[in-house]
Amino acid sequence: MPVVAIINRKGGSGKSTLATHLAGSCANAGAAVILGDVDRQLSTQTWLRRRKTRQLGRAKEIRGWSIDPRSFVRPPAGIEHVIVDTPGGLRGFDLARVVMYADAILIPVCNSIFDRESAAECLAELRTLPRIATGRCKLAAVGMRLDARTKSAEVLREWATSLNVPFIAVLRESQVYVRCIEKGLSVFDLPAAQVETDLAQWAPILEWLQPILQPTHAADDVQRTPPRMHAANGSAINGAATREPVQRALEVISPERQRAPNPPKQTAIAASTLRRLRDALPIPRFLQRTP
Repeated sequence: MPVVAIINRKGGSGKSTLATHLAGSCANAGAAVILGDVDRQLSTQTWLRRRKTRQLGRAKEIRGWSIDPRSFVRPPAGIEHVIVDTPGGLRGFDLARVVMYADAILIPVCNSIFDRESAAECLAELRTLPRIATGRCKLAAVGMRLDARTKSAEVLREWATSLNVPFIAVLRESQVYVRCIEKGLSVFDLPAAQVETDLAQWAPILEWLQPILQPTHAADDVQRTPPRMHAANGSAINGAATREPVQRALEVISPERQRAPNPPKQTAIAASTLRRLRDALPIPRFLQRTP
């Protein structure tokens, strides 16, 4: 169950906008998604209530989840993707608990010195956490509400390069996001022709998240070997094909063991009987013990 958290200490950086639209993207892709909200204001829950009044046939329902950062628990069963919106000022143990369950973190950053400094401090604390330091939780920055007529994107890209953090996309300042939030929608719920520019800006974000939201299972591509069959007295059990017994390496017998008396035949017969019962009966593996 992949968990994507939207984190930035500064308020008004676009965390809720990024979280709601990312949840809308997952829902339109046919995934069972839950939108968690750590913020006490529960901004995303307001968006969800408005969304429930809409008739969105192709998109799956987005479930809401109010999270207490002091007792972060796993979401309900049946959920495929989890998107977590966090409040401003998240730090310390509350931040560590969120990162503990996250597989990816997106940091929305606006182009101002206050936003960049706040994001840099948050990034420095995130990198001290084990899941970030070991690479188990991926991290990237997204430019929010940037004017294409300015050099805001270049400034943020240089800022991200100086901090060695991936800067994966830029979302423009547009009224389409304001209207979508008011109506409980996302740009993925609108006709593609109306939001072509915005969908193109979202493409790098979804491409970066694809290995996390839709991981490939390499184990399914590995050819599995058939289960080994047990041979008893050189013949198969229940009419199965006969297998040749495995040749075992000869054991070197020390002179002390050569002079030792042979074990009673009754013990050898009992061990042979137990082996036949073990091979013939469906005894669990952890109970199969050689006497």
